[in-house]
Amino acid sequence: MVRVAFGLFMAGVAASAQAAPFEPGAAKAKVEQILSGELARLDALYRDIHRHPELAFEEKVTAARLANEIKAAGFTVTQGVGGTGVVAVLKNGAGPTVLVRTELDALPMAERTGLPYASSTVALWQGRETPVAHSCGHDVHMAAWVGAARALAALKDEWSGTLVFIGQPAEETTSGAQAMLKDDFIRRFGKPDYAFALHVSPAPAGTVLYRSGPMSSTSDALEIVFHGRGGHGSAPAATIDPVLMAARFTVDVQSVISREKAPEAFGVVTVGAIVAGDAGNVIPDEAVVRGTIRSQDDAVRTKLLAGIRRTAQAVSDMAGAPAATVTITPGGKMVINDPALSERTEAVFKQAFGKSAQPFPIIMSGSEDFSEFVNLGVPSVYFLIGGLEPAFFASAIKSGHLPINHSPDFAPEPEPTIRTGATAMALAIMNVARPAGR
Repeated sequence: MVRVAFGLFMAGVAASAQAAPFEPGAAKAKVEQILSGELARLDALYRDIHRHPELAFEEKVTAARLANEIKAAGFTVTQGVGGTGVVAVLKNGAGPTVLVRTELDALPMAERTGLPYASSTVALWQGRETPVAHSCGHDVHMAAWVGAARALAALKDEWSGTLVFIGQPAEETTSGAQAMLKDDFIRRFGKPDYAFALHVSPAPAGTVLYRSGPMSSTSDALEIVFHGRGGHGSAPAATIDPVLMAARFTVDVQSVISREKAPEAFGVVTVGAIVAGDAGNVIPDEAVVRGTIRSQDDAVRTKLLAGIRRTAQAVSDMAGAPAATVTITPGGKMVINDPALSERTEAVFKQAFGKSAQPFPIIMSGSEDFSEFVNLGVPSVYFLIGGLEPAFFASAIKSGHLPINHSPDFAPEPEPTIRTGATAMALAIMNVARPAGR
């Protein structure tokens, strides 16, 4: 009888432990207490990465820095996955496997923030020297990633399962996630049960923005080579000017957007680079146009691709030139947040951040290769954090000059942004990293 009573008592204790709900407010206080002692170090990490950006698949120093930081938190680290990728694993008993992604790479562009830790890095990009800058915010993501990892490592009594923190190369070229997967990622590290990623945005620092369903667009990379006939700048009639063809295409292709798709359907063709010649008095033989195509619907994407090819052909025909060489390379697919996981995560954010947690009403038009992990059938959530000092944000909105991601003026406020990102990510993970039944 005593044995039976004791057995029933222990079963009740186990059931009570399994049923213990996750308390976001209490968990947030614990996470922030850990982070309060880490913020100076995380800020220094952010500034160092910001000052020394590296381009896609060249992130050797960045990857080594992150590997050392997360190894110090107790994670088992593997480097060189998919080229320069980092995979850090922390096992903590029974429970789900949770993937957390940050990006490593920067952009081939100049920075003009005037920050004391601004980048002055120059690197080769597509055969030319170019400035390099973390104008997308990946440096913030990396610092928050390390912060979340440290907090979770210090709070192992608060969660259970396996964490797989990955530092992904080449997000800006939407090729790094696929490179990691092709490097036998799933066999080596397992298929995750959940996945999370975050992105800093031009919203007030301290805010957390969430959305169920689509969070980004599908992207394709565009390169067109217009073939002309070079000659002296003073005698254009003796040439076929490819620069003129590139310029005409850049303008004319926008009619595909404005006249061939429904106005309410999202679709963008952006030309970001025209490369031609080296001297002002020489008409070159070729001009290269590079850009991106973004869409959120297969029918719209098909229409845009057809319109681009048709416009390039028409421009060449008008100039009496050989047909242009058009290369369209598929990039990242849409990131779609899992509805059930989104609902769970949204509830946590609301309880933990109150009015600072807000729905994100507009579908993001940017592109992301985090979708490569999502499309494995992994329930995932990709959320945003604000990065701008609130008074500056209000002033910028009023003036109509809000610096957004990929702007040379984009400069997140480090301390509150890193703290919010690390806290939100840690809470999202703790909410799912629990044994079955909890």
